Formats: sequence, structure tokens, C-alpha cells
Amino acid sequence: MKKWNVAAIKAAKGKTKLGCATAYDAAFARLADEAGVPILLVGDSMGMTMLGYQTTRPVKMEETLSAVGAVSRASKDSLVVADLPFGSYQCGEDEAVKNAVAALKAGAAAVKLEGVTPRICALIARLAESGIPVLAHVGMTPQSVNEYGGFKRQGKTRKAADRILADALAVEKAGAFMVTLECIPSDLAAEITAALKIPTVGIGAGPVCDAQWLVMHDLLGINEKPPSFAKQYAHLAEEIRGAFSRYVDEVEKGVFPPA
Repeated sequence: MKKWNVAAIKAAKGKTKLGCATAYDAAFARLADEAGVPILLVGDSMGMTMLGYQTTRPVKMEETLSAVGAVSRASKDSLVVADLPFGSYQCGEDEAVKNAVAALKAGAAAVKLEGVTPRICALIARLAESGIPVLAHVGMTPQSVNEYGGFKRQGKTRKAADRILADALAVEKAGAFMVTLECIPSDLAAEITAALKIPTVGIGAGPVCDAQWLVMHDLLGINEKPPSFAKQYAHLAEEIRGAFSRYVDEVEKGVFPPA
């Protein structure tokens, strides 16, 4: 099995497309790692998939660190990336660096953060210079959902597309080793992928990106109402619900445990 690191991810651009996924605990991380998933993102999507929040914004740094530790301990070959939650890097550069260091000490090999502003680019540069690899994120950024008024596709006009292209070039220049393109038109994703030297990883951005994200719960069919761009490779919600139902039924009937 190939051991994935930042250099290997960057070297895959134009050669191998990478199917990447989120993970939030040791059990599923081990299975994904054994299956050869190159990047496991401990996403702030855990807010909705694991913690019952309506958005990603309430996720706390301590919740992220706990999940990063579990995933990294179970992963032998996957590159583990910690998604810095809302508030952990908007609070000032020194505090942001402290939180990124904590993520690496918990077991992550890199951190991910959203958005493109001069301040964010300066932070990416400082992290990269400090030996902390950064996966950037442009297009639709879920932590800014209130600003967008919902989870809406971005870059639909030429002006908006040019802004996102400029954003992607800015984070590359700042030192990001990879950039997420979320919910943008596929032709724009193709344009950005061709313009950048670093790999792109798409989610709802079409097939031309160098890599793809899927949230684990969408991929496995645990989330029964996945977004339109997702594909379910299993239907575990039905299987899991059925297993619980059979268990309850057998206990009620005295079948389990056996005499």
C-alpha cells in the first residue's frame, strides 16, 4: 500500500486522480486507510454528520482535536488533514498558528482552512514557512454559509469566476500545497486546475479536478439525503437500521442471547 504524504499528493497532479474522503473516528478511518484512500479529512462536517449541528460553525477546536487523534491513530498510509473549525483561525494569527500546531501534535499531517483574504493568505504563508502544510479552500466555503444565505453554487458569472480563479492563484502563491474547489461550475474548476501547479480537490465541482472529496456519510449511504453531486457507494443506513431492528426484536422474543 502506498504511503501518502504532501510530496506524493503534489506529485500525483496530472498523473493519478485521487479519491479522498472525510473520517471522524478510528473505526471508519481504519477501513478507509486499508482501502487505500489517499487523504482522510477530519472535516468540520463532523458538526452535521456526528454532532447533530445544523451547520459546521459550532464545531469546537477540542472536538476537532479529539477526532484528529482517533483518525490518525487508526491510519497507517492515508494523509490525515485537520479541518480548522470556525473561530480557530479568525481569532488572530498567533492563536491560529497555535491551533494549527495543536492539530499536528494530535496527529494530523496538514491543516485545512477556508477563504481568501490578505489576512488568510498571510496566515497560509506563515504556516507553510513554519513547516505546517496547508490545504486551502475556495469557491463555496461552508463556514461562510450565513454570508451566502445558504449552501449555494458560486462562480456562476464571469466576474465571480474570475474572482475565484484569482483566489486559487493567491492561495497557491501563499504556499498552500492543495486547494479545495467547492460547488463551482465544472468548466471553472477545469480552468483553475489547468492554471495551478498544485493539485485541486473538488466537491461539487465536476470531474476535471485532480482529486475528489466525498463526505463519508454520503459515500456510505449513512446520510439518506445526500447532496445532488454525491454518489452513494453503499446503503448502510438501511443495513444499520435493519440490524438494530432485528436485535431489538430478538431480545423481545427471547431469541437473543441464546440459552
